[in-house]
Amino acid sequence: MAKSSGKGKHERAKRTSAASSAASSSPIERVFAGAMETALRLGWRRAALADIADAAGMSLAELHANFADKGAILRGLVDYADRKVLEGTPKKIDTETSPRDRLFDVLMRRFDALRPYREGLAAVAREGGGIGAPGGVGDVICGAQRMLRSLAWMLEAAGIGSGGWAGSARVKGLGIVYAATFAAWLRDETEDMSQTMAALDRNLARAERLVSTFSFRRAKGTGETPAGSPA
Repeated sequence: MAKSSGKGKHERAKRTSAASSAASSSPIERVFAGAMETALRLGWRRAALADIADAAGMSLAELHANFADKGAILRGLVDYADRKVLEGTPKKIDTETSPRDRLFDVLMRRFDALRPYREGLAAVAREGGGIGAPGGVGDVICGAQRMLRSLAWMLEAAGIGSGGWAGSARVKGLGIVYAATFAAWLRDETEDMSQTMAALDRNLARAERLVSTFSFRRAKGTGETPAGSPA
């Protein structure tokens, strides 16, 4: 009888450990963990729903009760990140801190919520999302419009309005910031996510300078006095 290779034993040990960890999580989190483990092992496009159910330690019927297809799992992961951030948002926003600092905190909490699934999401990203997304990192987890709706909630969590024309512009601007930072986060293997924090700080600073420049030019052209803009 052929001996098991060391690599094979290691892979089985990792899967056993993952299954044990998943068993203590909610069914939804078990699906996310199973889906990301499967994306790493087989590739997202090759992964079947039966593979994900097996990795999550549940039947196909149990998986179907929570998600209709693979795209729904990715969309559910976006909703999960939204919920985690909003649950940690105080009822009263600390307006003593700058909008930029509040956005930094909100987005880092979002990355922290997704951190257990980072390697799997990187595998999904390499295949362009697998749900009809154009392939850019901003569309990795879900469609662009869904991502913008999600980011509107992130603005609200930071105490920055997302309604009206100005709010729509803020959401789209934040989308650019998030997409660029998300790409850096996928590659960040530091324990404290220092590379992600540096990228986010840099991207927010660029956005802030762009808004300030735009506000100044608009004021200069209309004879108004330029005023600071929070987003």
